[in-house]
Amino acid sequence: MRILARWCVNALALLAVAFLYSGVQVEGIFSALAAALVLGLVNAVIRPILIILTLPVTLLTMGLFIFVINALLFWLVAEMIRGFTVTGFTAALIGSLMYSVISLLVSWLITDGQKPHKG
Repeated sequence: MRILARWCVNALALLAVAFLYSGVQVEGIFSALAAALVLGLVNAVIRPILIILTLPVTLLTMGLFIFVINALLFWLVAEMIRGFTVTGFTAALIGSLMYSVISLLVSWLITDGQKPHKG
């Protein structure tokens, strides 16, 4: 149940990014749900591999290269999902930052700022 709630929160965050920033467009709720699902899968599978492969650059930039990785993955998902469009790298960078912040805030508000109860 928790994974479905997180998926919906991420889809809503993606819709919010599209509403707030013109560089990212989402055609509707189904496109947002599909993009949120693929973003989650890409972040779970591809992102850790890229972070390990680019570790020297990430260390040289004191971690700032992770923003580039996030933007490229955000842009990659936009190329894969019909109805989810990002206009360029700068839009992907801004959109991925906004998406992360909005997802974090909404998740935090839903859980009332508490850590999830285990058990």
